[in-house]
Amino acid sequence: MVDVQHWLSALPPGLIYLIVAGVIGVESMGVPLPGEIVLVSSALLAAAGVVQPEWVAAAAATGAIVGDSIGYAVGRRGGRPLLERLGRRFPKHLGPAHLARAEQSFARHGVWAVFFGRFVALLRILAGPLAGALHVPYRRFLVANAAGGLVWAFGTTYLLFYVGRAAEHWLKDISWAGLVLAVLAGLVSTWWLRRRARRLAPVGVPDEAEPVGATATER
Repeated sequence: MVDVQHWLSALPPGLIYLIVAGVIGVESMGVPLPGEIVLVSSALLAAAGVVQPEWVAAAAATGAIVGDSIGYAVGRRGGRPLLERLGRRFPKHLGPAHLARAEQSFARHGVWAVFFGRFVALLRILAGPLAGALHVPYRRFLVANAAGGLVWAFGTTYLLFYVGRAAEHWLKDISWAGLVLAVLAGLVSTWWLRRRARRLAPVGVPDEAEPVGATATER
């Protein structure tokens, strides 16, 4: 993450905002990318005065909402075969076991899996395409998607921003300690949501995923 932050710091602010939106957007379409790392790194840069926190948060939220919506459209058109192709292309991130867990989460919790999925790496990648493939009503998906994207983007950005500013003020001569505190604060900021999100995922993964299209659509 420190390497990502160092690399971003050499870029102009406008390009940083575009990278934040682009990486998070592509990740939300179903492609495994380090969206959260980019957001955390950019939030720490905002604390250092390199970029503006409101623009970082807005870029992250826009990328999340738009990317998930595109992923939804692609998933609705391509269906489960598309998800299986993604699994073969990215077996370590989107293999059959990952897909089965995500499907079970949608079957049990409907659009709540979209909201809390923004705070979990697996569902953050699969939420859009999977919701489309399972024909979740788009209006309900969009509400959960937008709410999750806004809370995740603005909450993460501003918590890291304020903690980073405080660390910079009190620990001017110990910059590494300020960075560590900021990173720890970022982890704590999503602790409750991640804990709640983990409850959405089943403990075990069955050998064969049950068909859940009707259940998810009805929710």
